[in-house]
Amino acid sequence: MNQLEVFKALANESRLQILFWLKEPKRYFTHQEPVDMVEVGVCVGQIQLKLGVTQSTASQYLSVLQKADLVIATRIGKWTYYRRNEKTIAELAKLVETKL
Repeated sequence: MNQLEVFKALANESRLQILFWLKEPKRYFTHQEPVDMVEVGVCVGQIQLKLGVTQSTASQYLSVLQKADLVIATRIGKWTYYRRNEKTIAELAKLVETKL
């Protein structure tokens, strides 16, 4: 885990909101076919709509989260789906608990 990249990624309200929503995707996003939101992720289009931003802005936010390894992207056809990287989030929690 690159600590600097993680903390930079978390220093934005919209990126924090995305991580919050992706923790319980079925609660915050409408059902999408044919993929499972928990196992595969949420389509970037749904994240964009929920944020109320352009597609390019949503993609930029997700790119920063992906660079920090906080989300995992899965491409299926022409769509990209995002889910939280629970391993990195657990490492971050451990870091905060033991070092900060």
